[in-house]
Amino acid sequence: MSSRKKKTPRSLGKPFRGKGKPLVPKWKLFRANEPLLSVFMWGVNHSITDLSHVPPPGLLMPDDFKAYSKIKVDNHAFNKENMPSHFKVKEYCPNVFRNLRERFGVDESEYLTSLTEQEPRRSIDDPRRLLFSYDQRLCIKVITGDEVANAAPILIKYHQVRSLTNYQPEATSTEPTGKGVSRLFVSYDKKLVIKTMDTEAVAEMHSILRDYHEYVVEKHGKTLLPQYLGLYRLTVDGNETYLIVMRNIFGRKYKVHRKYDLKGSTVQRQASEKEKSKELPTYKDNDFLEDQCKLNLPADAKTKLIDMLSADTAFLSRLHLMDYSLLVGIHDCDKALEEAKAADAAAASTATAVGDAGATGDSSEPDLEAGSADEFQPTPPDSPIPSTGAFAPYPTEGGVELDDEFYAIPSNPNASQREIYFIGLVDILTYYGVKKRTASAAKSVKYGSEAENISTVKPEQYGRRLLEFVTKAVSAGDG
Repeated sequence: MSSRKKKTPRSLGKPFRGKGKPLVPKWKLFRANEPLLSVFMWGVNHSITDLSHVPPPGLLMPDDFKAYSKIKVDNHAFNKENMPSHFKVKEYCPNVFRNLRERFGVDESEYLTSLTEQEPRRSIDDPRRLLFSYDQRLCIKVITGDEVANAAPILIKYHQVRSLTNYQPEATSTEPTGKGVSRLFVSYDKKLVIKTMDTEAVAEMHSILRDYHEYVVEKHGKTLLPQYLGLYRLTVDGNETYLIVMRNIFGRKYKVHRKYDLKGSTVQRQASEKEKSKELPTYKDNDFLEDQCKLNLPADAKTKLIDMLSADTAFLSRLHLMDYSLLVGIHDCDKALEEAKAADAAAASTATAVGDAGATGDSSEPDLEAGSADEFQPTPPDSPIPSTGAFAPYPTEGGVELDDEFYAIPSNPNASQREIYFIGLVDILTYYGVKKRTASAAKSVKYGSEAENISTVKPEQYGRRLLEFVTKAVSAGDG
């Protein structure tokens, strides 16, 4: 009597390669330092994969601006080293944001790769700067030297109190409690920024989304407004976190050496000493004026900048939005050249040391030094979409490549200092409602004659003042 081997569920229906083991589908794992990012990467992958099977609608309908997709996952023991056992992912208005990505020239596969190929990295502007142990039991926070000095006397008193009273502190959340404090992450390729939002900002995002989409369509994507590319809600361990994905204003190929957050206001608008101690401080309006900073732009670039900023601020004023900023990043070409030379010298020194160490080894070993030069060169972008920038087309002289840098403007070729500017609007979701009106009235009483220069003013005045400030800051010429 013949016996037939019973197929197990693992091998059932799976093709064989010769007499080897059956081919089993490989699960895609999303590893991150903290559960929130692992879930985010999983959610983006799931969302984009699902959307790829649905043809985009020819015309967006009102219901598309209210739609959402939601999934609840109970993994139990599967992949528990990398993912929480239970979580939820909700994506808002999938077709709307897919259409916005198309309008802004962001390919779906590029979006997916940027957010899921590697873990998004914490921005240097992230106020928390927290790291976690692999088992999520311990938290490591980056602090400054001043904070270390201030912590010493507090620790002494804490130890004394705890010893005398056997005091047991209650567990508290590590989330910042101050309004407007957000966490920032940057995709590994520096193309996209992921930012946490509070419920008030999410509600405002929903209220303006239809007008925002119409405006982007009208301007063919040529705007300084933030490029909103996706909106998600993640639920991990019962905690809800809202995340918005945007295009990164700063360049991925050109290092920003100095940056300014400009509102057109001069009342209490300077960087604090704590801010100045950071690796890349965010300077403000008064710092900009004290530095006597000028944006040396070609005449046509100045015209484009002022026209776009004028249209964008008028749009925001119409929606009663204010308290936004113009973020300006400056890449110093000469300083970058010096940094590159120093890096090449260090690389050459390292390569020489390696060569000397290997001189006594087996001569049949491959020459490591021959291919080492390419390892220190920047990786070119994969098939950039040409001329998608807000200020394209760019001048060909100067050797800069800005086709995949949307917010970039090269300085005037005849300027004394060669620079590249990255300019865009941020934080546009503050509504001029009762709270802001009350704050404006209180500050008007406090500052008196300087009240017109405070940051909290009516949207029309706010936009007009920022436009005037930027117009004075731009130096243009035909060369």
